[in-house]
Amino acid sequence: MCPQDLFASEPAVSAPARDPHAPLAERLRPHALADVVGQTHLLGPGKPLQLAFESGRLHSMILWGPPGVGKTTLARLTAQAFGADFVAISAVLGGVKDIREAVERARVNQLAGRATIVFVDEVHRFNKAQQDAFLPHVEAGLFTFIGATTENPSFEVVGALLSRAQVYVLKSLSPDELKQLMQRAQVELHGLKLAEGVDVLLAAYADGDARRLLNLLEQLDIAARTARVDAVDTAFAESALAQSLRRFDKGGEAFYDQISALHKSVRGSDPDAALYWLVRMLDGGADPRYLGRRLIRMASEDIGLADPRALRIALDAVETYERLGSPEGELALAEACLYMACAPKSNAAYVAYNSARAFVQANPSNEVPIHLRNAPTRLMKELGYGRAYRYAHDEPEAYAAGERYFPDDLPEQAFYAPTPRGLEGKIAEKLAHLKRLDEDAAKNR
Repeated sequence: MCPQDLFASEPAVSAPARDPHAPLAERLRPHALADVVGQTHLLGPGKPLQLAFESGRLHSMILWGPPGVGKTTLARLTAQAFGADFVAISAVLGGVKDIREAVERARVNQLAGRATIVFVDEVHRFNKAQQDAFLPHVEAGLFTFIGATTENPSFEVVGALLSRAQVYVLKSLSPDELKQLMQRAQVELHGLKLAEGVDVLLAAYADGDARRLLNLLEQLDIAARTARVDAVDTAFAESALAQSLRRFDKGGEAFYDQISALHKSVRGSDPDAALYWLVRMLDGGADPRYLGRRLIRMASEDIGLADPRALRIALDAVETYERLGSPEGELALAEACLYMACAPKSNAAYVAYNSARAFVQANPSNEVPIHLRNAPTRLMKELGYGRAYRYAHDEPEAYAAGERYFPDDLPEQAFYAPTPRGLEGKIAEKLAHLKRLDEDAAKNR
């Protein structure tokens, strides 16, 4: 079969009969590229994957993206397009034995004149030795390698394998794409009727994950038929999916309201309220790693140099969670949350950064003063680079009083104004002392 046929409005080959007892996600798995929902940045006219298919040449690839966006489906459609034998390996469950069996199967196919695609799901779960085992066979052209991963392949896939594969980045499905998939599912479910607002609720909770959306719809269909409900409204959906939806819709207004409440409780130095909102969101199904990123942001924005330890504690908490996972790692996030709520507060670094950024964007790029320039060559020294630079460590108090570090044609600016709270109180005292030294130096000139 020609790969271009996948782009036809109708499938190039008749789709296999659907098993009515299979999960909804499996029943709706596309059998042609034209049926794929989402990923238009890769599959649209003139886009990378479409061009790859149209070229008629197989190549190894890494499909990188979040769960439920079609990585396995695209791998299967690639095999279908090129008439290749599709050998799937799960890096979670598989091992060296599965790799050897895949190699042997590819050799048999090669003798029969048939191409082989070896697909490794969750390829980042394989260690370096296991990933390296594919290299000689990929280089020899025995099979085409396709890996799927939810993790950044730059860090999780060995360099040698990564250099031999094209990386395609898949994106979460948009709310409109999820609604398109929802419409297909309603037909498959024989007309499950959703009242106004239910599609928005389901799309928000699915959070770009097609598989999660279809699982929710299947649960809702069973609940509606059991309760003999003709049209599902939001109240029924929330009741029927209580264990799945929990207390907020991820990506919806309630989710961001709770994030706002957490941030403001930390900023307001209320450890009990901060801990309440953190636990509330964890209980509601929020991704602990997302909450960790928010804590890191709070440490920089609301505490800053009043207590620089807060940033390190937030980073350590996230690293601890990455090592332990849930629920053990959540305690480290709670500890960081409590620490930051109790820490002295300052947004001086945040204000200074925004002020400096606005100033730089609004002004031309002034030249670096001659005395601050590096002079690694004789020519640069002859041009005066670095001349008259005062080495601070050789000066009293390790401070070159009266020295200028801004461009010569730019007045000195004051972006950073430390607060009197926490460590910043000491910083403010030091900066005031250094300013007095500068003033004394100016008088003595």
